[in-house]
Order: sequence, then C-alpha cells, then structure tokens
Amino acid sequence: MIYVDADACPVRAEVERVGTRHKARMAMVSNGGIRPSQNPLIETVVVDAGPDVADRWIADRCGAGDVVITSDMVLADACVKTGARVLRPNGEALTEANVREALAMRDLAADLRAADPFRQGGGPGFTKADRSRFLDALEREMRRTTR
Repeated sequence: MIYVDADACPVRAEVERVGTRHKARMAMVSNGGIRPSQNPLIETVVVDAGPDVADRWIADRCGAGDVVITSDMVLADACVKTGARVLRPNGEALTEANVREALAMRDLAADLRAADPFRQGGGPGFTKADRSRFLDALEREMRRTTR
C-alpha cells in the first residue's frame, strides 16, 4: 500500500503512475480540495479539518511493507517507527538512521523563523530534478516491497 499525505503534495501524479504500474493500492489522504482519481487502485480519503488529522490517519494505518509519501517530519518519524518506508517528494528516503536528524532540522528552522519575523521565504523550490529523483526512489521502493 502507498499512503500519500496529499495536501500540497507535488508528486501525486507520479505516485499514481508508478503505483499503477506495480498494481499497488494507494490512499491519497487530505482534508479535502484534491480531485478524486478515477483509478480503481486509488482511494481518496478525506479526513476532518484540523491540524495533523490526515497525518494521524496515515500513521494509524501504515506498517511494514507500506510506502508513505510525505514532507511532514513528525509523520515521517511516526511511520518509520511502524516499519513503513518513507519518501519525501524530492526522493529522499527517511529511515531510522536519518529521520531524527531531519526532525531536528525542522525544529531548528521553525525556531529561526520565529526569531526573525522579517525572514522571508522557505527552502529551495521544487525542481524537475527533485521530481526525477522522486520517481527513481519510488520505483526502487516498489521493487523492494514486491520482493
């Protein structure tokens, strides 16, 4: 199963393409606002509005053998603990070895933003190279989970 934290996810179409090729079930989880797919392998899950409701839905259901796509480090940490494989939309795999560091960097960035209210912008934008790395990483994960 592939779980996608679908709110603001830039790689939903790529997940659908790779997941369909591997005949994997997929859950696109959001608070609403995404167009449901006609693909029979995709379940569109709309959860109640509220902070982290979609994240909790995914974390409560994923486990070993599943792939989770998210940019949320708290969700990534919870999913890694269940044994799920976690990918960021830029193709970076989050594992027991690096998820704590990514979570710490997230917290540091939040502290820096809070300390400087005039700080503008976030990180670098999402690029074609990120999309390509994601496709390669998801393909590798799908091959790994079907062995």
